[in-house]
Amino acid sequence: MTRPTPLAPLLERFFTDRLLRQRQVSAHTIASYRDTFRLFLKFAHARLHTPPARLSFEAVDAPLIAAFLDDCEQTRGVSARSLNLRLTALHSFFRYAAFETPTHAAQIQRVLAMPSKRFTRRQIAFLTRPEIDALLAAPDQHTWFGRRDHGLLLVAVQTGLRLSELTALTRNDVTVGPGAHVRVIGKGRKERCTPLAKPTIAVLKAWLREPPPGDGQVLFPTARGTRLSADAVEYLVAKHRTAAAKVCPSLQHKQITTHCLRHSSAMELLQAGVDRSVIALWLGHESMDTTQIYLEATLSMKERALAKTTPLNGSRFSRYRPGDKLLGFLNGL
Repeated sequence: MTRPTPLAPLLERFFTDRLLRQRQVSAHTIASYRDTFRLFLKFAHARLHTPPARLSFEAVDAPLIAAFLDDCEQTRGVSARSLNLRLTALHSFFRYAAFETPTHAAQIQRVLAMPSKRFTRRQIAFLTRPEIDALLAAPDQHTWFGRRDHGLLLVAVQTGLRLSELTALTRNDVTVGPGAHVRVIGKGRKERCTPLAKPTIAVLKAWLREPPPGDGQVLFPTARGTRLSADAVEYLVAKHRTAAAKVCPSLQHKQITTHCLRHSSAMELLQAGVDRSVIALWLGHESMDTTQIYLEATLSMKERALAKTTPLNGSRFSRYRPGDKLLGFLNGL
């Protein structure tokens, strides 16, 4: 009789060897995968009455994973996007297991064949130029915190950096001389440089002249000189949105996040006529297909396209001609 394959050493090697050493994934990916497996192992313990450390790989099959995803959706109220992130983590582990335990190929293939949950993709949220101007004017620049927040918001809107990239910026990552740019290590451990506009350069030059707190490394630090947390950045964005909404009423109906500022940066480039491939490089997208969402979001570009077409004459009618019966049957399916 074949002895069961223990899950624990295989899962540990997946995190230490595959993710950390070989792929060198970001801390955010590690945290996301870690949370997925913590939830899954707790669910498996409750379902199978087996402690995670004693769980066998054979017990982790497609029906158990399907039950876990259903429980996340029904009990926790997890969205389809979050469910797909959980499934992505499990798929990544099973692709690794395919090389480590080829004798379980059939079990692994059944898990890898599990499809992502489909969902309705909403249009992205972004700010118009008056809304951006109102948000940038909201921080009180007579205070240190106001100048920090103004600089952070300006860099976010102009560069389109991700939240993790924004909080990780150091003073050494910024060049304000000739060829001014900001350098980041983005998603997938990819390095990219984003050029800075003249107004952004002027604000950063003034900010860099101020004595920094702490060790002076973080570009937009807390009062103690440490990195801002993700929650702290989202809080200050929401706070300044509330203040900006008093002079720009359209902001009252928008929930602004740093990712919304990233979208706004992309829309500014798109509406200025910048090619999609350049926008993908600017934002650090893995594929230009990701940039497609911005084409779908801008109504003004669609209206300009409509203006270039010949208007339809709604007053003219053509005689009705019945279609082919077989095509009609197929069209009705």
